Amino acid sequence: MKNLLFAIASVSALLIQACQPAGNEYHVYYLGGQSNMDGYGLVSELPSDLSGNIEGVMIYHGNTSGDNTPVDGRGTWSTLCPGHGAGFRSDGITNSYSDRFGVELSFARKMKELFPGEKIALVKYSRGGTSIDTAAAGGAGAWLPAYTGGNGINQYDHFLATVSGAMSATDIDGDGKKDRLVPAGILWMQGESDANNEYATSIYKENLALLIDSIRAAFDAPEMPVAIGRISDSHNDADSLVWTWGDAVREAQAEYVTADGNAALVTSTDNYSYSDPWHYDSKGFLDLGEKFAEAIAGLRRR
Repeated sequence: MKNLLFAIASVSALLIQACQPAGNEYHVYYLGGQSNMDGYGLVSELPSDLSGNIEGVMIYHGNTSGDNTPVDGRGTWSTLCPGHGAGFRSDGITNSYSDRFGVELSFARKMKELFPGEKIALVKYSRGGTSIDTAAAGGAGAWLPAYTGGNGINQYDHFLATVSGAMSATDIDGDGKKDRLVPAGILWMQGESDANNEYATSIYKENLALLIDSIRAAFDAPEMPVAIGRISDSHNDADSLVWTWGDAVREAQAEYVTADGNAALVTSTDNYSYSDPWHYDSKGFLDLGEKFAEAIAGLRRR
């Protein structure tokens, strides 16, 4: 039912687009996961070339909400700028920017360098603390598409609403012409919450495969390349790990990438410093965005 509703919205969008003059073609990248995809880099620490609008790059950042709440994902297409990190909000008309950033800025800059002739559009929906499996969800929420608890609404539903709003837009850059949105890649940074639940860890590979295939289906792009950010541990306490079963989730991520055939594992996360026990510092987020871009570019060029 969830994918059927999205398909109906997509067909309606195509009918509307057919009546508009041709505009620009944008390659669309989806950014999803939990807090290290939200982004905890400090805007005040950005380099000068990323401190303002990034022209030629559009973003639709869906508003987040918890499980069993009315479907959200509200957003609006706008030129990419700082402030799309943790604390960002949107009411579907106006964006409220935060003092944080994630991988989106350096990812876009690097993709412009790697594919200078392409226009870029980002669709972002992530939520800190979320797991894939409901067993590890806690109060943040879970992503399993088949979720039937509560009123049946979870993170996958909010994601679907975000994608529907983004992909049904006919003129994302406001030039009065019909734009073409081409799904081009998925950036997924998540797994830390599952790594604190033994059962969720034991089926993480299967859950990740199901979720990524469902994300691809939402974009109607079954071969959409995906870059998986490997979770890491800050070792904040010398006597324990932040993520109890983190090594097992890391293994599951690597096994998924090997089995998928159109996926890459970003491992640079092991080298980052942290701003707190759970989140990378500003330099880490800047580097991670570039490594995501290089991974997606490698998959696209195969």
